[in-house]
Amino acid sequence: MSSVTGDSHSPSAAAVTPLRVLCLGNELLGDDALGCVVADRVQPFASEDVEILCTSESGFHLLDCVLGARRLVVVDTVQTGNAAPGTIYQFRDSELASVPGGSPHYVGLCEALALARELGLPAAEEVIILAVEVADCLTMGAEMSPQARTALPVLLSMIRGMMPAATASSTD
Repeated sequence: MSSVTGDSHSPSAAAVTPLRVLCLGNELLGDDALGCVVADRVQPFASEDVEILCTSESGFHLLDCVLGARRLVVVDTVQTGNAAPGTIYQFRDSELASVPGGSPHYVGLCEALALARELGLPAAEEVIILAVEVADCLTMGAEMSPQARTALPVLLSMIRGMMPAATASSTD
């Protein structure tokens, strides 16, 4: 299994991984630590053909993370206020509306994907986003909330279900 945590990552340009799980988060910011925890818990049951990345980076720095994988599963937190904390949303990148008036000062995951595709770079063909509604992902030093923690088993099960059959039957 290829697994990289932290902010130092450079997926191999030569090889295309069948599945990459990209966990976004920051361990220092309360509920935003969720992505980091998911990466740690997915790693034990991922096979060699599944790559796990965890990063707190954003913007154009995510470009390397979206290249060189056939399927990309992104785990992140959101604060929409439209659902109770702990609610899990699942959607594809194509279902997100783009932000009008593109600017290099506002670049997120979808903009990095769009740029890669526009430039003809080997961006992931399929992108599934698992986003967990949270209450607080901005307070420095805060603990992850109980509501965010309750989403962990469900997230892990969802990710396991997206893995090749040989890895999906493994145990924690």
